[in-house]
Amino acid sequence: MENQNQEVLHTEPKKKKSLKWLWITLALVVVAGLAVWCALSAVFNPKDGKNGLENIFNTQTTTFVMFTIAFVVIGLGYLLGAINIKGVSLGTAGVFLVAILVGFLCTLVPEEANIFSGFHLTEDSAVVKNLNGTVQNIGLILFVGSVGFIAGPNFFKNLAKNFKTYIVLGIVIILLGTLVAVIFTLITSYGPEYWSGVLSGSLTSTPGYSAALDSVAGAANQTKLESLITLGHAIAYPFGVVGVVLFVQLMPKFTKADMAKERDFLRAGAQEEKRDYSKFFKCEDFGFLPFALAVVAGLILGSLTIPLTGSGYSGATFSLATTGGVLIMCLVFGHFGHIGKLSLEVRESTLKVLREFGLALFLLGAGVDGGVALVAQVREHGGAIVAWGFLGGALMTIVPMIGGYFLGKYLLKLPLLNNLGSITGGMTSTPALGTLISTAKTDDVAAAYASTYPIALVLIVLASQLLITLL
Repeated sequence: MENQNQEVLHTEPKKKKSLKWLWITLALVVVAGLAVWCALSAVFNPKDGKNGLENIFNTQTTTFVMFTIAFVVIGLGYLLGAINIKGVSLGTAGVFLVAILVGFLCTLVPEEANIFSGFHLTEDSAVVKNLNGTVQNIGLILFVGSVGFIAGPNFFKNLAKNFKTYIVLGIVIILLGTLVAVIFTLITSYGPEYWSGVLSGSLTSTPGYSAALDSVAGAANQTKLESLITLGHAIAYPFGVVGVVLFVQLMPKFTKADMAKERDFLRAGAQEEKRDYSKFFKCEDFGFLPFALAVVAGLILGSLTIPLTGSGYSGATFSLATTGGVLIMCLVFGHFGHIGKLSLEVRESTLKVLREFGLALFLLGAGVDGGVALVAQVREHGGAIVAWGFLGGALMTIVPMIGGYFLGKYLLKLPLLNNLGSITGGMTSTPALGTLISTAKTDDVAAAYASTYPIALVLIVLASQLLITLL
């Protein structure tokens, strides 16, 4: 009997391994099919005659194309993210890489190819605009809103306890990234506009990117400068996502950290508060109403704009935008937990589903748009500027993380998970937080992210503008 049990134990891992490779093979077949599809559509000539498929694909709409791309990308992305090499995997960030690939492949589909013409994507395509606008923003709202509610009950206590630490770490991370950007601005001839775009891309900061664009508004060669900023952002963004995702997984392995002990350290410092929500009135069990209220309040807060110069609203301005506004209001709602007798509780299971789904949508929109934009910008500007941008962007991602890690560990004496959570916030990396939560196997790391993120957000906006105006 014992031998039979041992045989079963040995057989089960083999079955799981074989099933995993079966799924991976299936994913590779689908990707290969996409490539063949693009190749066939490139040589398809509608003037040679029509076939039965043409009548089907002639009914394509933006919605049909968008949902087809979305489900293909998310499905294949999770398969890619599930590939585990010595304990390191891309996780949800696999969606981002597949989205970039699909975005690139869809640029190869000729506009005149009748059967597949709806899948021809450009920067101006309705599909790309919807994915990069509506879908990506909805995903971002769901993700940061969930993180805010999860971190809320303990956030302000931890912030009061470690406020100076988070400020220092956020400042140092942005300063190191900006310093690298200044160096590359001085040693190359591509100009501060280009490197400001690279800086915002390496820190995956959309507000920083927008601030850089605002800085060149009204310039004589505004279109050219905006194109350089966009190119830099598009080149640096992919490594900015993947680099931080890998960093938060590799550092615990390099340091041979005992993750169980690190979770205990994190919980010990968290002063976790348990609440009894049974005394309050709930409108519904899942908590969608309080979540919706917090999101609406966050959108209003994020829309408020503050002038940074004497020029008023016509000059440089700052706003928390969607991410910052929603994050702060969800932290507040999660902290108080109720308004009078009305419960603001959102189920933990609800928050985890919204967090994961939101992150997938965010990466879907960012990846498809990034793949299409990167192709368009590289075609316009050539290869040398791309190589320099990738190198500079990689250093702007790596140097702040390493500098922030050693500062947090040796000078600020932060536990590992607190340190890594603060780094994801300082790098304004939404995908890396999702990965760190999976790696740490606790949501408590979200508090460190949420504490450092607003500081880094303000600084990256200022750095993106000052890099252009001063250099």
